[in-house]
Order: sequence, then structure tokens, then C-alpha cells
Amino acid sequence: MGQAATVGDAATPRERVSSAPSSDMAISVRGLTKRFGTFTAVDAIDFDVRRGEVFGFLGPNGAGKTTAIRMLTGTIAPTAGSALVLGDDVIAKPEKVKRRIGYMSQKFALFEDMTVDENLRFYAGVYDVSGAEFAARRRYILRMADLEGREDELTANLSVGWKQRLALGAATIHEPELLFLDEPTSGVDPVARRHFWDLLYDLADDGVTLFVTTHYMDEANHCHRLGFMYAGRLIAQGSPTEVRAAYAPDGATAGTLPSIEDVFVHLVTAHRDRQEDGA
Repeated sequence: MGQAATVGDAATPRERVSSAPSSDMAISVRGLTKRFGTFTAVDAIDFDVRRGEVFGFLGPNGAGKTTAIRMLTGTIAPTAGSALVLGDDVIAKPEKVKRRIGYMSQKFALFEDMTVDENLRFYAGVYDVSGAEFAARRRYILRMADLEGREDELTANLSVGWKQRLALGAATIHEPELLFLDEPTSGVDPVARRHFWDLLYDLADDGVTLFVTTHYMDEANHCHRLGFMYAGRLIAQGSPTEVRAAYAPDGATAGTLPSIEDVFVHLVTAHRDRQEDGA
């Protein structure tokens, strides 16, 4: 592959992070780091997410994706660095940030012994959604998730795909400006995954910024821009086309660009080689 970018730079040539965030950024991260004792889970990463875009955070399990999300949502404090979320410092104002964002975890977070409707009512209470507003949001979510007529069904009886739709509805019941989704399609069959991404596109069309972590490389093409995580580091970023072009062989055409998976394998291999060489 070509030498258009250096592994470990945390950016392709055309997508480098500016030194100062601008007002059109939903997320601006500089030097964000998290250490647990002597282990560095997230290692001084820099990136921006524009308002209204779908940003994919790709990497294998253990790459640091979930830890990064936990810092950006104010769940845990970083060891070093800074993060602005919707213009607010998430370290100084975590509660303010939490009111404006939604979060869907990789582990099913709804109550299995409660009905569909009870789960929606519970999360409406968590986010202080008023009665009139809840009625409208409830109708929308049931229609969006194709759960009309199943309001009184126990959540435990739903398939994994239906549970994911319900979880998405619960995460958006307060109409957040920014939605974090941590491997939302893990364990979901291909058909359900495709339908779930259709729902995400609908949210993006409504102006919601989406930050999606995944280890499914095929989902990268659903995103406007990507960040590749490995061993706690952001090793490349850019649009799917830019990332593929940056690591293409010299003379490659649009029809012969490497796949996202091929690029990621190349990046990880090169990163491991640098580590072994002590670079």
C-alpha cells in the first residue's frame, strides 16, 4: 500500500485535527488519555466530530473505544487531555452534557422483566420528559421501532433485533442532539443490522449527530468519517473513501481501492511492527 500517511499519526493528510475546535463541532478532543494503574487504555487521542455527521469509531475489542465513550459521556474522568461535547467541557460540566446526549451501551440496558411501555416510561422519567412530550415521543418510538401493538409485551420476550430498536428508542426519548452508540449491532443478525442502520440514517437526517463504535468493518461504509482505534491509539481517520485512497497502491483507481478491512489490517500490522522495533 502507498505511503500517504504514517501509522500512528492519528490522521490522514486530508483529515488532520485542527489545534482549536470550532463551533460547528459536536465533539472536540485533544490529548484525551485514560490510565488504569500502569495500563493506558486510551493514549492521547485527538479528533473532531462535526455536528450532524455519522462518525464511526472502529477497532477490535479492547482497542479503547468503550473507554473513550465513557469519558465523552462523563461517566469516568480522563487522566489527561480535554474534551468538549456540544460546546461544553465534559470534565467540568458532565451533568449538563448528559442532559443533551443519548447513550446506548453494547450490553442490553433495558429491564427484561418490564414491558415495552414500562421501559419507555422509566427512561422518560430519567430524562424528565413531561407527560405531553412523552405521549408524542412514545407514539414516534413505537412506530419507529415497529412495536405498535406490542406495548404490553415483556421485553424479555423480544428478539435481539427488536430489543435493540427499543433500546434505541429509550436512548432517544428526550430527543438528544448527540447520540453515542457503543457497538449497538453486536450479536444482531445481518438483516436486523441493516434495518437498525436505516433507523440511524433517519436520526441523522433529522440533524442528530451520531458517534458509533463498532468492530464490524462493513459498517464503516455507513459513516461519513471514521477513526481507527488500536491499542488505545487513534491510528488513522478520514472519510471511508479518503482512508481507502490514503493506503492504496500507487496508480490505484476508484474501482481498485483496498477495502476498509484491508486498510485496517495494514494499519494494525504496521503499528505492531513499529512497537516491536521500539518506535
